[in-house]
Amino acid sequence: MRTISRGAIILFSIMMLLFDTTHSIVLEPDENHIKSATFLSENFEVGPGKIVVKTLLDIDFPRGHIGVKSFDVEVVDEDGNSIPLYETYLHHWFAVKYIENITMSPYIKQSHDLRNGIEFERNDGACQGFLLPHYWGLGAESRGTSSNLPDPFAVELGNPTKIKHGFKEKWLFSIMVIDTRGTQDRKGCTECRCKLMNLPNDFYNVTTGINGQLLPRSYKGGLFCCQDNVQCKLKNGFRGPTRKLSLRYKIKWVDWDENQVPLKFYILDSTDRVRSNGSTPIHDCQAEYTIPRNHYNDIPHIKKANIPMTKGGYLVYGTAHMHTGVVNVTLYGQDGRVLCTSNPKYGTEKEAGNEKGYLVGMSVCYPKPGSIKIEDGEILTLESVYENKFRTGAMGHFYIYLAEQISI
Repeated sequence: MRTISRGAIILFSIMMLLFDTTHSIVLEPDENHIKSATFLSENFEVGPGKIVVKTLLDIDFPRGHIGVKSFDVEVVDEDGNSIPLYETYLHHWFAVKYIENITMSPYIKQSHDLRNGIEFERNDGACQGFLLPHYWGLGAESRGTSSNLPDPFAVELGNPTKIKHGFKEKWLFSIMVIDTRGTQDRKGCTECRCKLMNLPNDFYNVTTGINGQLLPRSYKGGLFCCQDNVQCKLKNGFRGPTRKLSLRYKIKWVDWDENQVPLKFYILDSTDRVRSNGSTPIHDCQAEYTIPRNHYNDIPHIKKANIPMTKGGYLVYGTAHMHTGVVNVTLYGQDGRVLCTSNPKYGTEKEAGNEKGYLVGMSVCYPKPGSIKIEDGEILTLESVYENKFRTGAMGHFYIYLAEQISI
């Protein structure tokens, strides 16, 4: 069974079993034989300034041997209304695959003990340990970023020949949402600035980072200051109601057959400090970074990583998971050719999906099938560009789907 380091736990969220909540499913027909369903996750309660970091196990998911074509998520209230980012900020959602020992299921359900009976199956990306393990996942930009995969490509799931005997394939959500109603600094709260949180006095004495070491006091903000039930500081006298929210997610899929071409999914990280042990690359992804204060330079801030691809393929889809302030993100081939540039879309109004000043979408690359090939062993360069302003918890994650072949 794959273990999770203490430092990675906060990226994977606090593990909690929530088996007993009912789910809503809306089945939708499709004349092109692509099936789709809309689900509601278990709900979670937010109040002004509250941070929610949860893992929702065994989420509703299409069963059988299938090929997933898209996976879209947004935050809604109990009446199904879309929640705008300036009220509850969706920092991230990750959909992670795992297999569960069928004989251990009753024990896990009763004891909430995840140490036995569950094995996590991460994506094809190379980050160490259990960092960035998901198959799908974005954040505030979710509503405006396409997840559609063109025909005949799909993500193959549920292949009975690839699931260990006695195990069942399941999925979970790892989520972080931040209710910013009434907060002293809404933007700083979404960036998880430590000084804006009601952290315990011994926070730096007991909190470890990704490397398992205590956080230095120079750590000014990011995932580790946004822990479950931590409170963003509110304006004096502000009062507001609590409410129950959930993730509404829509999945499209096809039944797997000989007409489908399988894809591999890679997450590349611009913080990856790659080094080598002989001929073996060692990845040291940090998942987030701080853009320091700069009062004299308007040149954009660039974070760059050179990442070797052990296994290549034909590029079918590319986009980025970023935060507000991003200028663009570009993936380059070893020869300097541009493989994909993902550009941001910022909101201009008040409605959910177009919130003024927020990152509400990232563009997607759909190369002509067969036109862009990444070779085995090729060293890719990922370049994340942000405005040169102080920012904590900045991310530069690039998602690519690769096909070993482009036709049957």
